[in-house]
Amino acid sequence: MQNILIVVDMQNDFIDGALGTKEAVAIVPKVKEKIEHFQGRIIFTRDTHTENYIETQEGKKLPVPHCIKDSDGWQISPALTEFCQEPPIDKVTFGSSELGAILQKADQEEKVASITFIGLCTDICVISNALLAKAFLPEAEIIVDASCCAGVSPKSHKNALEAMKVCQICIENE
Repeated sequence: MQNILIVVDMQNDFIDGALGTKEAVAIVPKVKEKIEHFQGRIIFTRDTHTENYIETQEGKKLPVPHCIKDSDGWQISPALTEFCQEPPIDKVTFGSSELGAILQKADQEEKVASITFIGLCTDICVISNALLAKAFLPEAEIIVDASCCAGVSPKSHKNALEAMKVCQICIENE
């Protein structure tokens, strides 16, 4: 049985860049500690947009260019890059179907006992990928460590945690 840790979008633009928050800055040491002590496979995701971001549906609804491929804001936080065991999954949408396929393949190779999610933003990409993992591997325990996540706002972070609880996702360290 294997355990997997998904580190969602711990990128400069979400921490202290274009869409950064004080809550995101505050979780970086906790995320680093969680990764350092995790026993299992670690997978990073990376929000990835192109120069025409503003012309996309997301760009029209959130007109703040961020995580433009190869920019400084797109990079994983320097505090965490040493822990990237494999290339990050570049995702162009909130939830990554590629991540779902990777998790299914991992489960076929060696049963996945648990998938733990940490990172940014609780209320957008963390919840999207946690629910996606639940759909792809319904018998694996899906966990979100709330102390290693931050949302767009503290209120939306809490709302996302409550929504995930209802969907049988285990919320730790609230």
